[in-house]
Amino acid sequence: MPQPEREHSPATPAAHPAPAHPHTATLRRLEKSSGRLAANAIARMDETLPWYRAMPPENRSWIGLVAQAGIAAFTEWFRHPETPQAISTDVFGTAPRELTRAITLRQTVEMVRTTIEVMEAAIEEVAAPGDESILREALLVYAREIAFATAQVYAQAAEARGAWDARLESLVVNAVLSGEADEGALSRAAALGWNSPEHVCVVLGTAPEGDSELTVEAIRRAARHHKLQVLTGVLGDRLVVIAGGSDNPIQVAKSLIGPFAAGPVVAGPVVSDLLNATKSAQAAAAGLKACTAWQDAPRPVLADDLLPERAIASDPAARDQLVEEIYRPLEEAGSALLETLSVYLEQASSLEGAARMLFVHPNTVRYRLRRVTDVTGWSPSDVRSAFTLRIALILGRLADGDPQS
Repeated sequence: MPQPEREHSPATPAAHPAPAHPHTATLRRLEKSSGRLAANAIARMDETLPWYRAMPPENRSWIGLVAQAGIAAFTEWFRHPETPQAISTDVFGTAPRELTRAITLRQTVEMVRTTIEVMEAAIEEVAAPGDESILREALLVYAREIAFATAQVYAQAAEARGAWDARLESLVVNAVLSGEADEGALSRAAALGWNSPEHVCVVLGTAPEGDSELTVEAIRRAARHHKLQVLTGVLGDRLVVIAGGSDNPIQVAKSLIGPFAAGPVVAGPVVSDLLNATKSAQAAAAGLKACTAWQDAPRPVLADDLLPERAIASDPAARDQLVEEIYRPLEEAGSALLETLSVYLEQASSLEGAARMLFVHPNTVRYRLRRVTDVTGWSPSDVRSAFTLRIALILGRLADGDPQS
């Protein structure tokens, strides 16, 4: 008995069957071979890649998952070649983000190459008769896409790591400059590759206009060229460089001066480590502030060469340094040196005039002034040194006259 025809609802049209894949047999054989191909790829890596054999089991298992995901992604890509696939997500999304730190880009390329070679070697076996060239061409296109995906994954990881490193470096530089450097700053610096050099100094100057990242990279290139370690950053309008590896701060500043903008560049004194770099940074900052008072200052200039300007600009560290390094040693060496230096400076640096005021022979004055140079390191016959000595004498007398100073 004939069956009545079923009525189709106008709201639900009949479903159209999906078009058949043009290479159904090859696709079916590829699906069945995926597990075996992944196992062969892992075995080939274990055989030919020494770094893979040396890795801990956890990382090896993640790499195995990536290889399996790569072959599975190729199968899916071959099934729907017209649909763009997010290969980087399909393949590398199976592994944790930390894997990009565990294996290098070169090792990842070797892993991908090995997997592709295993798949290519199996084409004759996997492809249905007559589909060998089709499968080979598809594999070549897929290999290109997986190469771009690999580059993208590592580029994104490098960008994220670079941004994080820049923030970390900025925290260290700011801690040193503000006097808040502690063990936490040391650990952050170590994470950035700072290996605690014996000699450290801070160089300060004006930052150029434009992209601060380009300025920082220029400092790093100059540091690598001169074999220096640096932690650097742009803070406001100032370019700050913490440099390690040299006991000559003026030479360090000359080596790194290129990226600085026009204007004074001041190098702080050398200190023993990063924790003490605050002293160098504060001296450099005070020198940069006071440098406008010395119009003929060299570029770069040492912070210690700006001691008189810094003292006049109310830098207590500079005042203490002038008193402790110049006035006190002269005081301990005997009153004759202090008296002779004072009279000599008051007499417009005249040996004869000082000798008359002191009732001594000019040679005696000359000998005492040489002793002043030996004791302090500053020569009274040099105009700049004489200015520094004069400020030190004034500060010393003020300190002696005020018990609270």
